[in-house]
Amino acid sequence: MKKRYSFLIKPLQIVIDIILINSLVYFIYDKEFFNFSFLSYITLFWIVISYFLGFYRVYRHTRFLRILTLLGKQFLIFVLGYFAYFGIFREGDVVHNQFLILSLIVGSISIVKFFSFILLKKYRSLGNNFRTTVVVGYDQSSKNIIKLFKSKSNLGYKFLGFFTEKKYKNKEYLGNFEEVFEFIENNIVDEIYCSLNVLNKEQIKRINKFALEKDVVLKLIPETDELYSKNQSVEFYDDTLMVLNVNKLPFEFEESFYIKRIFDIFFSLFVIIFLLSWLIPIIWFFVKLESKGSLIFMQKREGINGQEFVCYKFRSMKINDLSDKVHATKNDTRVTKTGAFLRKTSIDELPQFFNVLKGDMSVVGPRPHIESLSLEYQKDVEDYLKRHIVKPGITGLAQVSGYRGEIKNKSDIKNRVRFDIFYIENWSFLLDIKIIIQTVLNIFKGEDKAY
Repeated sequence: MKKRYSFLIKPLQIVIDIILINSLVYFIYDKEFFNFSFLSYITLFWIVISYFLGFYRVYRHTRFLRILTLLGKQFLIFVLGYFAYFGIFREGDVVHNQFLILSLIVGSISIVKFFSFILLKKYRSLGNNFRTTVVVGYDQSSKNIIKLFKSKSNLGYKFLGFFTEKKYKNKEYLGNFEEVFEFIENNIVDEIYCSLNVLNKEQIKRINKFALEKDVVLKLIPETDELYSKNQSVEFYDDTLMVLNVNKLPFEFEESFYIKRIFDIFFSLFVIIFLLSWLIPIIWFFVKLESKGSLIFMQKREGINGQEFVCYKFRSMKINDLSDKVHATKNDTRVTKTGAFLRKTSIDELPQFFNVLKGDMSVVGPRPHIESLSLEYQKDVEDYLKRHIVKPGITGLAQVSGYRGEIKNKSDIKNRVRFDIFYIENWSFLLDIKIIIQTVLNIFKGEDKAY
């Protein structure tokens, strides 16, 4: 079981910086001009520009010069936004402490940034907060990365060994290419480094798929004259040592998860308070009037990383033994008259906002499937398991693109997965908003496959 605590580092740094900014403004402010609106403005502005400029995207291999560049870009925009407040809201006024506060903010955050950077390196050099790594392919490029792992303990990498077809008596030799998969199954491995000089395309493709399924980071060690695609990002671990980061997806950045989770909480609370609070008693009356059984239908579905959770829906069928095995079909006799209306308008899905609030689901994401159907779909679709790297959603890109409801043939599930993977690889907050708006429009317009 992996014990990852690194995900707490960035949120902690953000909180410290925000507290620092607010404290300096609060304690050294001009009472006549500085107020809560300024604190709100400056905090929100800091968070927004830090997200777009990647101010907190600092990794264990990040160099000192990169920190200087991040600070320079962040404060350049921040200073402009800082004085823009006075130009827009305090035009013509002289605010006595504005230059003092700005200087203290720039100085203190720079000190904290460098101090935390140095402190983390020192902490890692003592053998803490490390990432376990293996190398696949043993050539000069591989040897360089292995040498780096061993010589620079402050990067926080624990090298476990290497795999190659040629046998070595070296104690770090772990086996051939086929033995990579068994080793990772039985050991905690955080990152795999593969040499592009040694492995062929099929081997890279196979290990990439395996890494996605096992939530292991895959990185490629390129040739120095290699040309790279726009889907690969170059990372420098030393002045000359370069690796390629594979599948740098939006959800690899912690801030993407935080933005999505904050939106999920507020949106689900809004729906629960202002819609479900009065809608539940009405639906309960009509559901109970037509058939016996509970109002809420609970079913186990597959969530993030394939973990099961209990999914909530308004019951739209008579009690039956096939609800966990067979999807609803057109003119399904199990569906009640009230249930048909609930399904046609997608109102039956509304209790899933409680799943969103709990953290099992997101408002937007790939739709969750029951385990028996999921196992069947995995046989037909090669990249099916990639859907599991994000939380399932109440609605999704596949659903608003016409792929919802009953799966009649293999092309239906293949197209649904194709849209799900496109969503994962191209996620943005605006894409979520667009999907939500399209979902609402589809509800009023009506959908042929909603039965």
